[in-house]
Amino acid sequence: MLTRYKKNLEKIAMGLLSFMPEEKDVKKLQQTIKEYETNPDWHLYLWKEDDVLGAIGVRLEDEINAIIQHISVNPSHRNLGIGKKMVNEVTRLYEDKYSVCADDMTERFFTKCGDNTTDKDND
Repeated sequence: MLTRYKKNLEKIAMGLLSFMPEEKDVKKLQQTIKEYETNPDWHLYLWKEDDVLGAIGVRLEDEINAIIQHISVNPSHRNLGIGKKMVNEVTRLYEDKYSVCADDMTERFFTKCGDNTTDKDND
């Protein structure tokens, strides 16, 4: 289930985002989390089943686009379709008001999620 990020889940969210190559540096990771906490156009969601297993971030731009900019799944839960579920749920949340797309870092995975030939994903 997709749930909105809250400050009390900061360490879990940082841990999940740290699996992304561009978020390896602690200072960069702290800046990213701060941006999600303070910028009203940045929205971070966590995927929770029994535990929090994934994170997905959305940046609203120009009141037109909802850009998926972070997708991360706990490595021990990859290849189970969680990344695809997160992308589909975020798309469903935003598609009535925004055009949902991906940034350069998440575009390949986002495109793959739109391919209905498989229910599995790599993240």
